[in-house]
Parts: sequence; C-alpha cells; structure tokens
Amino acid sequence: MQTQQRLTLTQFLIDERRRFPEAGGDFNSVILNIALVCRRISHTIACGVLAGANGSANSTNVQGEEQKKLDVLSNDLFIEGNQWGGQLAGMVSEELDEPYSIPKPYSRGRYLLLFDPLDGSSNIDVNVAVGSIFSVLRTPDSRRATTTKDYLQPGVKQVAAGYAIYGPSTMLVLSVGNGVHAFTLCPLVGEFMLTHPNLKVPQDTNEFAINTSNSRFWEDPVRRYVDECIAGKTGERGKDFNMRWIASLVAEAHRILMRGGVFLYPRDNKQPARNGRLRLLYEANPIGFIMEQAGGRASTGVEPVMQVVPTDIHQRIGFIFGSKNEVERIEQYHQHPRRVDSPNPLFHERSLFTESTGV
Repeated sequence: MQTQQRLTLTQFLIDERRRFPEAGGDFNSVILNIALVCRRISHTIACGVLAGANGSANSTNVQGEEQKKLDVLSNDLFIEGNQWGGQLAGMVSEELDEPYSIPKPYSRGRYLLLFDPLDGSSNIDVNVAVGSIFSVLRTPDSRRATTTKDYLQPGVKQVAAGYAIYGPSTMLVLSVGNGVHAFTLCPLVGEFMLTHPNLKVPQDTNEFAINTSNSRFWEDPVRRYVDECIAGKTGERGKDFNMRWIASLVAEAHRILMRGGVFLYPRDNKQPARNGRLRLLYEANPIGFIMEQAGGRASTGVEPVMQVVPTDIHQRIGFIFGSKNEVERIEQYHQHPRRVDSPNPLFHERSLFTESTGV
C-alpha cells in the first residue's frame, strides 16, 4: 500500500492555512473533528450487521421519514464529536427538529455546522454506498446563543463544504474555497491521505441520473431534456446517453465528480406544496459548493442553488447539478419553454420518425 509522499488531511489544512497568515487554528479543528466523526461512522458501517446498528430505529425525523438505527447513531456521533472543541456556535442536522445549541460547560466559537449525518441510509441494508454531508458557515455573532435565523444564509456564504462516502474505500471530499480535493482513508495508519487533488467535473457528459418513476409528475423542461437523452443519436442531441440512478445523493455526486454527468431531482407536481425533495442547507448547498468549486454547475433549474436565500432550516428545493454544459441546457429549457403546439421531439427530422412527406 502506497502512502509515501502523500499529504495527510492535517498537513493539507496546514498548507491551506499558510495562505492566510492571520487565521487562527479554529477552522482546521472544525474540519479535523468532522473527519474524525466520519472515521467513526465508517468503522461502524464496515462492521455491518455485526455492529448491531442495521435496521429501523422505529422512529421518524422532522421530515416524517423513517429513521434507521445508523441515522440516529451517526447524528449522535456528529454532535458528540463537534460540540466540545469551542469552535462551533451551533449545529443543524437533518435528524433534529431545531438547531442544536452548544451546551455548557463548552464554549462557543465562530462557526456553524450543518450536516446530513447519513445520506442514503435506506441503502444500508443492501450494502450500497452511503455518506455524510456537511457545510460550514460563519456565525453572525459568537457572543450570543444562535437563533434559527443565523443559519438561513445562502450557499455562497459557505466557508467549507464536503462529504464522506462510505464505499469500497472511505473517502473524504472537501473544499475550503480553493478547489476540490479528495482524501482516502488509509486503514493501516488511520489517516485521510490526499489521493485526488484539484478534481474537475468535465463540462460535457453522456450520463444522466434521474428517478424516472416520477416522470408523470415532471415539468415540461425536465421531460424535454430526458426525452432528448433517451432519443440518443436519433434525436436532437445526436449522441447516446446512459442513465444512472443510485438513490444516494453522495454516491451520485461522487460519480459525477470523478467522471462527469448530470443529476436531476427537480421540483415536480407530485406534491405541489413542496418546492422539491432535497434539503437546501445541508444537502443542496454543500454539494452545490463542491460542484461549482470543481468547475461544474448547481441549479434549481431556474437559478443557481447557492444564491437561494433560505427561509427554513429544513427547506426543500429542486436540485440539478453536474457537468456545466448540461445543467445550463436544462436552465435554458426552463427560461425558454416550448410552445404548446411544439411537435413531440420523437417526430423531429433527426429522430426515430420523420414528419409526413407524402411518400
């Protein structure tokens, strides 16, 4: 196993800090505490059913979703591992109804931590890759207890974001606003080692990911885009596409970061009262930050996701991200809808069927 001449996560953060001589060590401590929590979660997941943590917790979270035992355990590990250091003013989690205030006797710090402790947990029992997602913001005022309003900052205000993916190997993907870098957990030394520096999302792709079981609820711009992809070489795009769907946001994001692609979980009319399915603060914003730092694009379909001003800590939103040119195409379809009398894409000249020529 080759670990020589690779930076550890700690060494990487020290190098990054040198760019800001006036900075203290609090920020590095936040990231290192998160990394330690992710190592603990990784170990528990790797033990599988032997750890006794698989299956349902027989409870639901604030979104009304069934909690797995590992959801609850991972959430507890995030709180336990990050509340004590004096760097945080508070935390928000998918598994908590309200923001978590740092309790006494711990001191408060300058940062806020927002996280999904175990994304894709419904896949645990079938041994599919899952992950943890996190976002770091500055608190408006560390001298007082945090309020819900303190967390309602647009994604452009993030100072760091990332995710851990627990797959064949455990990886931590991180951006501190200077590109995207991936670290692989070395089981021999117990350290995250820099293995994929300066990751870039290809601007073009021939892969898309969407849950087609919801196709009857899609808005027309999304249906138009997917129809073109399915039509392949015979359609408007003139090339074949492959479809992927893992149902784990971290796994989808990781695939796109490594080889390109576009992911769509758009707003639809299945539940008209909702603006989407994924959570803005601790899912869409951190993944959007990673994608854009890697040269990709992240959008609601109509606007950049990181410019959306949150109104609720558990706010849901439509989310489209990945290869820049594909996301921009989908945005154009939202900005310039088809005419009602526009012909079906399958009947365009370059499609499976030609328009009637009288022959």
